[in-house]
Amino acid sequence: MPFLRKDTRLAPRNYLGYGIYFITICTSDRVPRFADISLGHLALGHLISLAARHSFLLHAFCLMPDHLHFLAEGNSPESNLLRFVTAFKQRTSLAHKNRAHAPLWQAKFYDHILRVPEQSESVACYIWANPVRRGLCQDAVSYPLSGSQTLAWKRLCANSSQWRPPWKEFLPGSPRKERG
Repeated sequence: MPFLRKDTRLAPRNYLGYGIYFITICTSDRVPRFADISLGHLALGHLISLAARHSFLLHAFCLMPDHLHFLAEGNSPESNLLRFVTAFKQRTSLAHKNRAHAPLWQAKFYDHILRVPEQSESVACYIWANPVRRGLCQDAVSYPLSGSQTLAWKRLCANSSQWRPPWKEFLPGSPRKERG
């Protein structure tokens, strides 16, 4: 009997309208496809154009060699995150398929819906600091595949906070938040 993986995605209605979403999309088998900066710029061009087409603002984005983080906010009642992410993965996969005959992205993606809009800047700083944490650069502003459409991100990086994605709280060896 085949193993069926439980779908952890929320109901589609949770991805409509004015929500704020932290998204992580990983490359297939975590292969560092975007170590080539020119491919990274191509993918980010698609991300930015499709965000506008699907009525999303990109508060933060960072394309790492093997994954993409972005923080997007719907700016219309018709904004649909699932359609936006699907369109992005399809468009970039098609462009990639013309260069290499291997899948670009994993089938699914990780999402976290921000319930407190004030967290946006902390989440954005977490995203931008990713290349520094991975040792790809000394400071976030020098990484060429990061940016924002809405925030003065180079100023915010200097004042970054200690936000962590909720799923990282449960990894072995992770510092636990105090419950109180």
